[in-house]
Amino acid sequence: MRKTIFLLYLLMPLFLAAQQSEVLSLNDGWQFSQSDISEADEDHGISTSQWYDAEVPGSVQCDLVRLGILPDPFYGTNEAKVQWVEDENWDFKKTFTVTAAQLEYDEALICFEGLDTHADVFLNGSRILRSENMFVGHRVPVRNMLTEGDNELYIRFYSPIEMMMPARASFGYDYPAGNDHREEKLSVYNRKAPYHFGWDWGIRIVQIGIWKPVSMLFYNDALIEDYYVKQHAITAKLAKIENQIEVTSVSDAPFRATLTVEYNTGGGNSRTEQQQVVITKGMNRLSLPMEIADPLLWMPVDWGEQHLYDFTARLMAGEKVIAEKKVRTGLRTIRHITEEDEHGRSFYFEVNGIPIFAKGSNYIPGEIFTSQQDDAFYKKIFDHISGANMNMVRVWGGGIYENEAFYREADERGILVWQDFIFGCTPYPSDDTFLASVREEAIYNIKRLRNHASLAYWNGNNEVLEGLNYWGWDKQYPKEVMDAWFRGYDKTFRELLPSLVREYDGTRDYTHGSPDVGNWGRVDLFNVGDVHDWGLWYGELPFEAMADRLPRFASEFGFQSFPEMKTIRTFATPDQWDLESEVMKVHQKASTGNSLIKKYMDMYYHEPDNFEDFVYLGLVMQGNGMEESVEAMRRGRPYCMGALYWQINDSWPVVSWASIDYYDNWKAQHYRMRDVFAPLALGVEMKDDQLNYYTMSDYLHDSNDLLLTLQVIDFTKGKRKEFTQKLNAKANTSKIVSQFNLSDLVTQAEKSHTLIHAFLTDSKGKIISTKDHFFYWPNKLDLPMTEVKTKVNYADGKYTVTLTSKKLAKDVFIEIPIQGAQLSDNFIDLLPGEKRTIVITSPLLKAADKTPVTVKHIRETY
Repeated sequence: MRKTIFLLYLLMPLFLAAQQSEVLSLNDGWQFSQSDISEADEDHGISTSQWYDAEVPGSVQCDLVRLGILPDPFYGTNEAKVQWVEDENWDFKKTFTVTAAQLEYDEALICFEGLDTHADVFLNGSRILRSENMFVGHRVPVRNMLTEGDNELYIRFYSPIEMMMPARASFGYDYPAGNDHREEKLSVYNRKAPYHFGWDWGIRIVQIGIWKPVSMLFYNDALIEDYYVKQHAITAKLAKIENQIEVTSVSDAPFRATLTVEYNTGGGNSRTEQQQVVITKGMNRLSLPMEIADPLLWMPVDWGEQHLYDFTARLMAGEKVIAEKKVRTGLRTIRHITEEDEHGRSFYFEVNGIPIFAKGSNYIPGEIFTSQQDDAFYKKIFDHISGANMNMVRVWGGGIYENEAFYREADERGILVWQDFIFGCTPYPSDDTFLASVREEAIYNIKRLRNHASLAYWNGNNEVLEGLNYWGWDKQYPKEVMDAWFRGYDKTFRELLPSLVREYDGTRDYTHGSPDVGNWGRVDLFNVGDVHDWGLWYGELPFEAMADRLPRFASEFGFQSFPEMKTIRTFATPDQWDLESEVMKVHQKASTGNSLIKKYMDMYYHEPDNFEDFVYLGLVMQGNGMEESVEAMRRGRPYCMGALYWQINDSWPVVSWASIDYYDNWKAQHYRMRDVFAPLALGVEMKDDQLNYYTMSDYLHDSNDLLLTLQVIDFTKGKRKEFTQKLNAKANTSKIVSQFNLSDLVTQAEKSHTLIHAFLTDSKGKIISTKDHFFYWPNKLDLPMTEVKTKVNYADGKYTVTLTSKKLAKDVFIEIPIQGAQLSDNFIDLLPGEKRTIVITSPLLKAADKTPVTVKHIRETY
């Protein structure tokens, strides 16, 4: 009888509340104001004691632009006009209502998912939080501070510049943070997005504000704080997992409960396992092992299905659900392989026991106003990633740990994610206080991201060790400072972060930094680990040199171009269309950018007639040159097992290495990456007076009964010769499948006006891949004058363009003045007599408008 009474006592708290939890959004109704107004501030348009409506998530700068107080920072030279905001303190306030029923809950948590960055938070007169790290979310118990009716939240954000000036003053040196575009280098002291301070492609807007959602969570009894589906061993026959669950109880008395875990794959089949637990006040860490027979494995794109399991953990009392949390994940193994071999040391990834050639790019945040990256943004960026046949993307260390929607898209599309911790291109402090913040940041984000099937790899930083070793800092700083930075590097990246990855993830590999050893000026190290090869671009090497310096894995390499003219028109008037104009210099952040584009153009092209042609030729040069580099890497497997180019996207309209501009216009490079990254693509190499044709396959099955057709095309007369050959493409490899002697194809004199057009078809005659080989770059080709005739069929949302030319029209560029319009192809080689159809899609296209479609080709530029 006494046991029965005791059991009823244990369960009593669970039966008192009709509802276990409730979430109240606190995003709406915020206002903001500058903390201290001076006469100078009034000159900026800020009114004394004026409170302005704020958008949350957002930032002060984003709101000031929206309200018209700050000018459009992208236009002209306006960047300089928005810088004053970073030097000021800013206040945010909000009134929200709590009902009597909500006060009946056992606990209330105010949840700040992200505050940027230095802030004190007050609720009804009490300071409840001090924030010092943009990358850490906060949950603060406030039940006893709430009142029925109106409640007041007040946040003071402190200038990230003024806040860290004493740190700089007491150190005695400025850190070598060259991408921090201010004389005082303060970005290193702030745990906030480094790219906010500027970069060699980035505008400087050091933002301040509430950059992620705010909410209030009311609950009774207990809350599942965290749920990790830890994958210990995964094979096609058996998955061994451990459900690690953290439960916080606010019940004074311990109580018995049933922990249940249910899973299904969305096909209607489900299974539940359970165990009895006793929950005590405070944090409870629970573990429920589970085995799944014959699991459906998550596979990368082009390898199979992206099977995702839905797991639900529940804490139950009888039939009553006390707390619940859901996780969606895929079952798979991902290993980073780095082993000594006959060449040096390998660097590649293995998914479900199979080596994968990594095809992809480096991703930067796609908005300088970070909070504007919504679900639609992430869907669009992954449309671009998938559209270019990528299977990996690197989240680069100068940006942010991305939002959930980013990784969810990757999970669903089969895209592997290389995740940097957010450090880049400079040493960092390593004192106990700084590392305590880093520790909190790392734990928070490891736990937040670790359930994502797409998350493949943790990397400590971007180029910090390379800078310490090779960038000449030892000639600028005393030995004791350099020694301290090397010791700090080891403390942060070789001790702290790997220990946290082991403890809080325990399933993924970690490397201290990228590149791990190599440097682009040390080709002798290209046989070891990953490489950032800037021999192309900063090293001024020609494109064709890249094939002779293959790395084991290229995690950065790239080439700049301007965005197309319709993007330039958004920030520059025609009088500024000059490489040396003030506006163009503001929109070119690389120290030698425009002069290097011109230098390379002089190597490969005739001098263009005007600025618009210069922009067009630069796009073509970037696309064709980068295709040549990437193809060489892909042909070079298994020695080279990855090509992640720099970079896929922009955070504002700018001259950069991106393959897509800020307004989602594909540059020539993105079309070329789509072709060279195709799951089965043709490659060609000219060597020893032979053309060697490769099949480069990512498929896990052989592709048989294929037909290779090779045509010798005169620029003016058209097809002169044709050869065909049946072949098979081996699975998951690059292999020479056909060789042709040049003497059988062309004479030396014919090379300047002849191309080799090859294409691969399947057994049904469908073209799988095409490859055009020119013997020279355009300045050594005898390109004919020709007219490209166009016919456009207009429909709402879709224009269909038919192109014809009697002679070769090289790199035909189709332009339409609609930002973000998607073209089925562009920057194409239109062969003599060929008829090509290009489809342009955009919701902004209307049949009645007949929006003009224009074309341009290389021969028209000189």
